[in-house]
Amino acid sequence: MSQPAPIHIVFALFPGVTHLDFTGPHQILARLPGARVVAASQAGGEIEADGLVFARLPRLDSIARCDLLCVPGGFGITAAMGDDAFLGEIRRLAAGARYVTSVCTGSLALGAAGLLKGKRAACHWAWRDQLALLGAIPDPARVVRDGDVFTGGGVTAGIDFALTIAAEIAGEAVAQAIQLAVEYAPDPPYTAGRPETAPPAVLDRVRGIYARGMDERVAAARAAGARL
Repeated sequence: MSQPAPIHIVFALFPGVTHLDFTGPHQILARLPGARVVAASQAGGEIEADGLVFARLPRLDSIARCDLLCVPGGFGITAAMGDDAFLGEIRRLAAGARYVTSVCTGSLALGAAGLLKGKRAACHWAWRDQLALLGAIPDPARVVRDGDVFTGGGVTAGIDFALTIAAEIAGEAVAQAIQLAVEYAPDPPYTAGRPETAPPAVLDRVRGIYARGMDERVAAARAAGARL
């Protein structure tokens, strides 16, 4: 029996990343036959994500190429959109990748790197409209494919995204086997996971939290769009 073709997957991290944006997809994609999954950052070393520290990360510029590039999101995406060195590495790796992907607000980084012009893309609901400032077409779907670009919505959508692209790479039977192995059978206790279904008071509360950094992020998206 022949061995599966190796597939090199890179998660491009940055300070202030949301860890579930990449650890969820990492758990799924690491189980693909032939997968070699690496998390890397611009500076290498350590990255703190929501109180967890991810250590011994290689530098992005030490990675020659990859088959699949994934940029997760997080509150640190505001600074990442203005980091020319980080965006340069994203463009370089994307140029040789078979799939260019993101989760949550990671699509804003893809957009800031000029990789989403004219493409439909998903994003966390609170910042989805900012994709238009970067030449992309905001799409409210949980997982969006436009050519070789796959984007997932907010945080937990990363697992749906990962299963979708696992099926693309290895077939639906493999993707479903991985889903069963990790017992991914969402059955949340509340219907508050989308702004359309959340109670109004809950939605107002979360919008208030996100409003604290909204002006800064919009300004970062506008500045990144102006550079494209």
